[in-house]
Amino acid sequence: MTDFWVGTISALVLGYLLGSIPFGLLLTKFSGGGDIRSIGSGNIGATNVLRTGRKGLAALTLLLDLLKGFFAVWLVQGYFVGSEAVAAAGAFFGHLYPVWLNFKGGKGVATYAGIMFGLLWQGGVIYAVAWIGGLLIFRISSVAGLLAALVAPLAAVYFERYDLVAMLVACSLIIFWKHRVNIENLIKGTEPRIGKSKS
Repeated sequence: MTDFWVGTISALVLGYLLGSIPFGLLLTKFSGGGDIRSIGSGNIGATNVLRTGRKGLAALTLLLDLLKGFFAVWLVQGYFVGSEAVAAAGAFFGHLYPVWLNFKGGKGVATYAGIMFGLLWQGGVIYAVAWIGGLLIFRISSVAGLLAALVAPLAAVYFERYDLVAMLVACSLIIFWKHRVNIENLIKGTEPRIGKSKS
């Protein structure tokens, strides 16, 4: 029992610490772009980094945010077997609520992709298809992210990973909550498309 709790707590802490690395903020600062939180939505994710006009930096931010979610799960698989979902949840919440930024982080779409690939690679593929497909069809980042979040728990059900469903449902609901302003803008028809500035 002691080993179980040690593994669970360790996985949670490891996941949170990896997830809380604010790559978007660090990359823009180190590249001379200033504080990403002072422009656009004030978010530290790839979509807001894209508003700086630096597509390469935005792509790198997306990749690193995805990888930190994936590696949180991957590392735990090697050291604390059975605690992968805990590490995934830790990484997800670390990105959304990093202690280093007064618990004001990103919206979690890229990190969610990473934990999906780590926990269930087939589900990760479905998530990526929904995400990329949404971007190509609607050209609205929030719509693509919401579509991907919607299919994540459904993918777990389809592949009979019922042990992941509750955690993924919780993550998806949080994604929708974090996008509540975007949803309001979508209803009003004011949500910006990719490549256009946000006033």
